[in-house]
Amino acid sequence: MSGVFAPAPGRAPRRTVVASQIRMELTLTARRGEAVVLAMGVPLLVLLGAGLTEATNVPGDDRLAFVVPGVLALTVMSTAFTGQAITTGYERSYGVLKRLGASPLTRSGLLFAKTAAVLGLIVVQLITLAAVGLAVGWRPHAGAILPALGVTVLATAAYSGLALLMASRLRPEATTGAATLIYVLMLAAGGIMFAAPDLGTFGWFVLPLAAHAEALRATLSYGASVPTAIWLSLGAWAVVFVTAAARTFRWE
Repeated sequence: MSGVFAPAPGRAPRRTVVASQIRMELTLTARRGEAVVLAMGVPLLVLLGAGLTEATNVPGDDRLAFVVPGVLALTVMSTAFTGQAITTGYERSYGVLKRLGASPLTRSGLLFAKTAAVLGLIVVQLITLAAVGLAVGWRPHAGAILPALGVTVLATAAYSGLALLMASRLRPEATTGAATLIYVLMLAAGGIMFAAPDLGTFGWFVLPLAAHAEALRATLSYGASVPTAIWLSLGAWAVVFVTAAARTFRWE
């Protein structure tokens, strides 16, 4: 009989559930305007301060060629790791994740949604910072964008995996302290705004921020290929921490 209401209860397709969570993550991020400003503000100050003044010692004659790619890498870490770890830690503490765990959203779906939302935010941030770099005189190689994007996706996955792993295992206060400490140490030792000791290939495996920054310099500033060791380093970080987060992530 036409016109009769016939409900069809059932679980929504996984892609629909994950897409809905991605939209929610982006909406919540947009509401935390102060966090977005902070994530953009620090890298922007580093770019302008170290790129346009002699405040720091950088190798070579082209300061912007060294500083701008480093700042782009720093932005990825700031958003995908520090911001992600702190936000997720408090969501777990407030019981938000526990409620999501009772929904059709799976653990892997939540991790994917959070990483995808962070990646979307990072794209906006990188475009903005690259535009500022262009405005002040940075001249990147447009033909090297694809490998630069590749290493950036790997770095985002690695940082997001580590952030979610920490947020699900530590108290939010401990997560905040550990994430901030790691961020500061990476900034100090990663050669972002000043020349750091050259640790060679070993340094790329220990300091993913340094590996990412060097990859962006090689591609965007100098039009060279990404060293194989950097691909291996960022790939290893991504596989290890994404896998660890997927296996051990706790809702509460």
